[in-house]
Amino acid sequence: MEWDQPLTDEDIQAIDAAIQSAPSSSLSKKRRSSPDARNDPEESDPPKTLRQLPSSLLALQHPNPLLSPCQANTGMRYPVMKFGGRILYSQTSIEVEKAAKELLKNLELEKRESGQVVLGLDIEWRPTFKKGVAARKAAVMQICGDTSHCHVMHIFHSGIPQSLQFLLEDPTLLKVGIGIGSDAAKIFKDYCISIKAVEDLCCLAKQKLGGHSQKWGLASLTKMLISKELRLTWIMYSYYTSCISSS
Repeated sequence: MEWDQPLTDEDIQAIDAAIQSAPSSSLSKKRRSSPDARNDPEESDPPKTLRQLPSSLLALQHPNPLLSPCQANTGMRYPVMKFGGRILYSQTSIEVEKAAKELLKNLELEKRESGQVVLGLDIEWRPTFKKGVAARKAAVMQICGDTSHCHVMHIFHSGIPQSLQFLLEDPTLLKVGIGIGSDAAKIFKDYCISIKAVEDLCCLAKQKLGGHSQKWGLASLTKMLISKELRLTWIMYSYYTSCISSS
């Protein structure tokens, strides 16, 4: 049998049958042997060496129910995930205030209808690569409440106006993200705003999907859950503090 070729159901059943029949045949052989044979080293059976199945077969016999067939092949290419909604960019304090106020209005309507609101939240800042240089302030905040709109707020220029502060501090609005606890600590350090009601998707993934040593990111979760590739190529270092054009 070629182990590098996929095993058919008939192959697996045949191997299972061979494994199950081996102990019974050995037992019947021992029953047929005389009691004196057990004391005769020449008549006794030689010690049997346990053989292990190939890892590929073990994976087929004990599949992970959380993985789809396409996810089992880690080397395959996934279709790129694309956001089909509108990206709403705001830069000045007036623009961010207006955007946050409109977002709060829509969230209140949604909360009345569904009872709970979940927001995706992430922040970005220009990294420093020199030892001893303090980290720069959080520059961009991204908030997404549904698949139709995503707000990109340039808080490096606008600061955090009142309506955005209300949104971040509202304990009835659940904010989720990868490493969102660190983002909340960063916002508190840079802007003295305490983000309430946060849920780290990395910790949630470890609870639901298992693998406590796995460090989940948005890209790996996207591949795991919906078999798509997530690319974040539109954000460049120059965008963290420079103004982004409307295009």
